[in-house]
Amino acid sequence: MKKDILKKGFSKLCTAKAMAELYEANFKQVSKYVHATSRGHEAIQIALGLQLLPQDYAFPYYRDDAMLLSFGLEPYDLMLQLLAKKDDPFSGGRTYYAHPSLRDDDKPKIPHQSSATGMQTIPATGVAMGMQYKELQGLDDKTLKDLPFVVCSLGDASVTEGEIAEAFQMAALKQMPILYLVQDNGWDISANAAETRAQNAFEYAQGFKGLDAISIDGANFTESYEALEKVIETIRTERRPFLVHAKVPLLNHHTSGVRMEWYRDDLEEARSRDPYPVIKQQLLDNGFTSEEIEEIENSAKTKVQSDFEKALLAEDPKPEDLFTNDFVPTPITEEKGTRSPEGADKVVMVDCALFAVEELMKKHKECLLYGQDVGGRLGGVFREAATLAQKFGDDRVFNTPIQEAFIVGSTVGMSAVGLKPIVEVQFADYIWPGLNQLFTEVSRSCYLSNGKWPVSMILRVPIGAYGSGGPYHSSSVESVITNIRGIKIAYPSNGADLKGLMKAAYYDPNPVVILEHKGLYWSKVKGTQGATSVEPSEDYVLPFGKAWVLQEIWKQENVETLTIVTYGMGVHWAMNASEELGMQDQIEVIDLRTLFPLDEDTIMKSVKKTGKCLVVTEEPSNNSFARALSGKIQEECFKFLDAPVMTIGSENMPAIPLNSILEETMIPSSEKVKDKIEMLLSY
Repeated sequence: MKKDILKKGFSKLCTAKAMAELYEANFKQVSKYVHATSRGHEAIQIALGLQLLPQDYAFPYYRDDAMLLSFGLEPYDLMLQLLAKKDDPFSGGRTYYAHPSLRDDDKPKIPHQSSATGMQTIPATGVAMGMQYKELQGLDDKTLKDLPFVVCSLGDASVTEGEIAEAFQMAALKQMPILYLVQDNGWDISANAAETRAQNAFEYAQGFKGLDAISIDGANFTESYEALEKVIETIRTERRPFLVHAKVPLLNHHTSGVRMEWYRDDLEEARSRDPYPVIKQQLLDNGFTSEEIEEIENSAKTKVQSDFEKALLAEDPKPEDLFTNDFVPTPITEEKGTRSPEGADKVVMVDCALFAVEELMKKHKECLLYGQDVGGRLGGVFREAATLAQKFGDDRVFNTPIQEAFIVGSTVGMSAVGLKPIVEVQFADYIWPGLNQLFTEVSRSCYLSNGKWPVSMILRVPIGAYGSGGPYHSSSVESVITNIRGIKIAYPSNGADLKGLMKAAYYDPNPVVILEHKGLYWSKVKGTQGATSVEPSEDYVLPFGKAWVLQEIWKQENVETLTIVTYGMGVHWAMNASEELGMQDQIEVIDLRTLFPLDEDTIMKSVKKTGKCLVVTEEPSNNSFARALSGKIQEECFKFLDAPVMTIGSENMPAIPLNSILEETMIPSSEKVKDKIEMLLSY
């Protein structure tokens, strides 16, 4: 072991140890916000951190403060987060201690991750997938002497999470350049390994063909450094995944809020494996004097104390700081391009989306498409990706396993390396396994990294009831999706809007979910011919948050008028109903186009003019997005209303039945909307 590496490792370990001791000594001051420390884990963390380069990506977990020190961060930086200060370099006081996000030129890149009980594994593997894609497409940095790789740090208890299996599976299948570092201290808060794990992470990794693994003593700095040195060299040169299982003691509390003395019966045994005396002896064995060692220790303690006193005086966030960096500004703010080019053919809605993706992929090598069955053999179950794999190759358009969590969460990593993934969940009913990643990782990344790591992605979701799809292919899920803050949501009713919104979504640096009603894809449902469109030009973009007023009317004396607010299939029910009633001059239909951002100005202006409002949705109406919107309209327009704001949606049953009669009974229709219109106009 080189003396300078050993000295640096010892200095970092003494610093991390001094921080943990200072936090305990000042418990009342520092425990306002929960924290955990690396005490017992320092050797393996520092051994890894000292070997990473600025082009590498790291996903530490909440006990990795020693690793962060070895990246070059100062105790002061970490203490600003410990105390939730305004200048916390990771999140601006928004998230917990040792929940880093970093984009410094001279340090490994750290995208945002959540509280890191395994959930970061999918975004981390997404970074590795992005690195691999860039190398295959010639988009990587050719000036680098050492090829980059990804580190994903985990506690052993988190390896029981199902989403980790999805990440391991993809890394092994595609042979991605990633290191999974598993720090095994034998505990999962108060549950120990014997209670919670059938095998340790090293043994678990044996089940993934193509994922090599080793098990080491993570409390021994020299052993850890040398073992990792070989693994890192292998990953950098052979571009394949590896797992390192490091056995370590937990020498501090699980967190400041869960004290070890409450439940631990192994503290003496754990202390016997403390990495501190081990590395101290390694310094003596390598010729360091006791005086030199003491000087390093004292220097670390002095630095930690000084930084703590400085951090205590640092400024807190101001109330207005709450409202920054939920989104990055988008360049698409106006409708541009030609919506209906002369001489162009009318096309079905699904083809408008297909042509939009094709145009984007021709123009941008950073654009790629993946999901279940979208590859060349089928081109999507709705043929929404037909011919794309043949045109752009299997590296740019490819199938994934049945792993909705991976499909959604990997976009965090792909975006972090500068790519723009378009991904697909096959049916809205299948989105549930992906919601954890959408909510925890995708939607919060920009806000909790204080604007450093917005996730630029598009998630396409075929939605809605059509043709007896039954309970597993017919659901509407927009009320769940709209309750996730930090994402934008489109729900177009026609092909031209879908193409324009798809283009706007691509150029938007924020995450976008596009809900695409499969009953409108081909306009095979009676009354949906309006979903077909003249295909807009290639440069056509439609900004989010701009509703479309159909059948704009004037307020008339002695004539009852009505606003219908709707989206997706509801637009066609509303238009057909008003036409069949012959009331086009009494009914103003607002097509929302996007559910977030929501064009509230257009809605309220219309309702204040007409005096009555009906909100039409395909979802069961109880506790729905539509019902919440109705409440907001009622609140803002109360003085202008001549009747209660009403809502019509599907019947409030648990699922849409397979039988066509039951399905028809369940969901709205033009006839049902007609009845509701007549009731409301005669109120």
